[in-house]
Amino acid sequence: MLQQSFELENMEVEVAADPLPALAQLSANFEGIFITDVRMPGIDGMEALRRVHAIDPEIPVIMMTGHGDIPMVIDALKRGVFDFIPKPFPADHLIATARRAIDHRALVLENRALRAGAARAEQGELMIGESPVMVRLRETIRQVALADIDVLIEGETGTGKELAAVLLHRWGPRRSRPFVAINCGTLPANVAEAELFGYAAGAHAQYRNGHAGRIEQASGGTLFLDAIETMPLPLQGALLRVIEEREVMKIGGDRPRPIDLRVIASTSSNLSDAVAQGTFRKDLFYQLQSVQLSIPPLRERKSDIPLLFGYFLDEAAKRLGNPVPFIGRDIHVHIATHEWLGNVRELRSFAQRVALGLQVEQDEVLVPGDLNKLVADFEADIIRKTLTKAGGDISVTLGLLGVARNTLYDKLKRYGIRAADFRAG
Repeated sequence: MLQQSFELENMEVEVAADPLPALAQLSANFEGIFITDVRMPGIDGMEALRRVHAIDPEIPVIMMTGHGDIPMVIDALKRGVFDFIPKPFPADHLIATARRAIDHRALVLENRALRAGAARAEQGELMIGESPVMVRLRETIRQVALADIDVLIEGETGTGKELAAVLLHRWGPRRSRPFVAINCGTLPANVAEAELFGYAAGAHAQYRNGHAGRIEQASGGTLFLDAIETMPLPLQGALLRVIEEREVMKIGGDRPRPIDLRVIASTSSNLSDAVAQGTFRKDLFYQLQSVQLSIPPLRERKSDIPLLFGYFLDEAAKRLGNPVPFIGRDIHVHIATHEWLGNVRELRSFAQRVALGLQVEQDEVLVPGDLNKLVADFEADIIRKTLTKAGGDISVTLGLLGVARNTLYDKLKRYGIRAADFRAG
């Protein structure tokens, strides 16, 4: 009878003689409410209330009873029951209470969504995109992040592998602990072992009391190994031990130190090919590949390119203190037709160039070739043009590019660029 009354009011109802099947359908995202009698087979209404609130304490629970037990009513109200309806009652009274509860639940979920959006904004840049592949990727990252397991991220250069690693850390249980990123490709061979594993006390004159390596510094948090395919083969065995045993042996040490960390590695290469070529250990590959995430290149999510460009352009304009420039047809054509071999990184650099008001030449369009060289040439060109605009001033250049001082100096050295060459006089 009650079910029919609800349905006549266009309210969707699911009826269960036993509360356990109904409880199994609840989640923190449940949009409805839970109505229960106090006395039922299996578990009583008070236990049902406890179990509902264990799933989500803000799911409204309405309890019905034909027994005038005042202490029980008071106890239920203390435990957060939305309303308590004594029998007998007219159907319209229960329906009106249910509507209030549903409205309350909708408001709760809306506020959660607003808070979640604000929290994501505070965390900084997200993996932007509304294409189905990106929606699925973000959801996968959220699920994997909570699992707190090691992850291998695969993707072409510039797709956003480090951002994925950062989100895995931020959305996981180690978010308040260190996130230590290591680019394996930039580790100098002569100091790579010391950088990663550190020195035991007395093993190095400079570190008489010992020195924690980057791996140990990540203990409690997340260790991100970028470009894992470039790690020197001799160090791969030591890294395998770290991952398998969760312990690190310092240089000159006589016993390993236990560590608690999550390992995230990324690669822009096919590690299976590297294993076949003998440049990457098979056992390390198997250890890393238990959970894999694949970051799609821009060519596989072209519908996201205008959205990304608009975001990067707005970001660059705000950083420079400039108004967002008018985008002419030539820019739109370039965005739509360019191959974006450097993926998101290249698109972001292009948006920054537009925000700087630099001339965009059609002959600057990248063509297929050696990807690393193409990206490097593009990056060096951006640095030169920014130095020109800044008159060779390093501080101004840092502000325009939005990079760390060490990063800029590293790239100046790598590309043989001298800031002094861009200074007047």
